[in-house]
Amino acid sequence: MRKVVVPTDFSTNAFNALKYACQIFKYEKSEIYILHAYADEVYRQDTVVKRSFLDELKELAYQKSEQGLKEALDHIREYSPNPKHKFNLISAFGTLTDEINDLVNTENIDVVVMGTRGIINDRKLTFGSNTLQVLKYVQCPVLAVPEHYAYHPPKEMLFPSDYMVPYKRRELKLLCELSGSFRAAIHMLYINPLRKLSLRQEDNMGFLKDSLQKAQLIFETTDEGDKTVAITKYIVHKDIDLLVMVNSRHSHLEDMLYRSTIDKIGLHIKIPFLVLQNLAR
Repeated sequence: MRKVVVPTDFSTNAFNALKYACQIFKYEKSEIYILHAYADEVYRQDTVVKRSFLDELKELAYQKSEQGLKEALDHIREYSPNPKHKFNLISAFGTLTDEINDLVNTENIDVVVMGTRGIINDRKLTFGSNTLQVLKYVQCPVLAVPEHYAYHPPKEMLFPSDYMVPYKRRELKLLCELSGSFRAAIHMLYINPLRKLSLRQEDNMGFLKDSLQKAQLIFETTDEGDKTVAITKYIVHKDIDLLVMVNSRHSHLEDMLYRSTIDKIGLHIKIPFLVLQNLAR
């Protein structure tokens, strides 16, 4: 059974991510955890001047969270009345990344699906602060869905790689199953003007071929020096439906997220963005 966490702040973007999760896993038995973490909402309150008020604010936030989750559940059941899907509602007084990681560990979660931005929607940024924290620190694959993205099957996937990272088979399993379900092509893009692969890179490429046997793999190389620009161009020219990247030290994703070039260059992603975590679980 597929286990999916969908965080929500009850925004339109969050509900759009929930709809996407129900669509992309509509043929699979899935347990979907709709999670609202509300600690930041309590501690942000300017009215907290005495600790005696804290319990009252926590209770109010909890009641609001429970009501919001019930409404979200009613709406998603109306949108997608799928007997294969079981929903769990979770109100948690904690930070979003901590609560998600707790679920990942206790429930053996396969993927987190969330909007690229939440209720605080700064259109100058590709990702909101919560999404960035989840992309960087949550220990399982994360699928970020852009604002207003209308679902259609992911037939063309882009997976940029320098083949320097020894991939984790568990994290590749999700990509393999998705590509198999939709008979998708995965475009493996090597961004390096030198082109020549080392023996280590050749071995890692071989591991990818072995792990992604259900997919049609297309291997491409670009001389474009700037990784972000290369990815942007490829998405546009090849009509890509899903961008896949790996979060690890010295990866393309780290270059973009940690140095914020993803916003400086203008890679305002209009397609879903799957981040695989190269971490032991």
